[in-house]
Amino acid sequence: MKHIRIFTVAVILCLLHNSVISQTVVQRHGSLSIKQGKIVDQHDKIVQLRGISFSWSIWGGKKYYTPEIVDRLVEDFNVNLIRVALAVEPDGGYLQSPEEQFTLIKNVVDRALQRGIYVLIDWHDHHADRNINQAKAFFTRMAQQYPDHPQLIYEIWNEPERTSWQVVKSYAVELIHTIRKDAKNNIIVVGSPHWDQDVDSVANDRIQGFNNIAYSFHFYASDPNHQEQLRDRAQKAIGQQLPLFVTEWGVGEADGNGQFDLKKTKIWLDWMENNQLSWANWNLTDKDETTALLKPMAPLHGHWKKQHLTPAGQYIKAQLRTLNP
Repeated sequence: MKHIRIFTVAVILCLLHNSVISQTVVQRHGSLSIKQGKIVDQHDKIVQLRGISFSWSIWGGKKYYTPEIVDRLVEDFNVNLIRVALAVEPDGGYLQSPEEQFTLIKNVVDRALQRGIYVLIDWHDHHADRNINQAKAFFTRMAQQYPDHPQLIYEIWNEPERTSWQVVKSYAVELIHTIRKDAKNNIIVVGSPHWDQDVDSVANDRIQGFNNIAYSFHFYASDPNHQEQLRDRAQKAIGQQLPLFVTEWGVGEADGNGQFDLKKTKIWLDWMENNQLSWANWNLTDKDETTALLKPMAPLHGHWKKQHLTPAGQYIKAQLRTLNP
């Protein structure tokens, strides 16, 4: 009888384990919110999302905006987050081709929702303040397409360049009001001045009156100007409970190229882990540059073998498969 009980308990534990494993990340964590400077799930447990950012939705990155690629990122790279980078101002971007670009983004978002992962929808525009009406129209359409869907995270301004925080803040408040009409509780990520780096100044004048607002922080791990001093500024903001989301980072330098310094990259990766920060690595493209995850002419259907991945691609894939449960 004792052996039967032990066997029964073992079977139950095995079934429970398999049930948890078979759940998608969204089924496990549900709606996300922000409490005391951290992203938490429906159980109020801190959750760390890790994944990959698609490249600009034009140029060489456009061809990978397909449902099949989402499948490959989920199954092969073990992502629990993807970031779609909606090109806005360049030729072929949203300002010129709004319907084509909306459909491109929607097809990827739909597949990510089916696969049960989180999606960061990024208005990839360095000058978003001069395109505010178009941004409002886009995010209104997205929020109405997926009202209060827990998987969607809205990033409303990618890398404000030399814009002051007051301009960014004013723009953000307008966009937040717009999005909140249809998406009441989804996390909204606000850009930070100076290419999403001056988060320490933002911490002293953060947006008030809204829930679930995070702030983007970007770095390029091997860039000589993105080292201890930049980490210290971000750490200061974290110490003030400013919710940071690393919506973009790369293993190379700020121009997307340069060296890939493994030691510096590990320091940054460890720092994100120690601070439980969610992140999306830049970028899914076959462009001949350091931060590209794919080598030129990598298959469009996915199913990439080691020889199709750059050193960055091999490294990021290994990290995601190790770090994501």
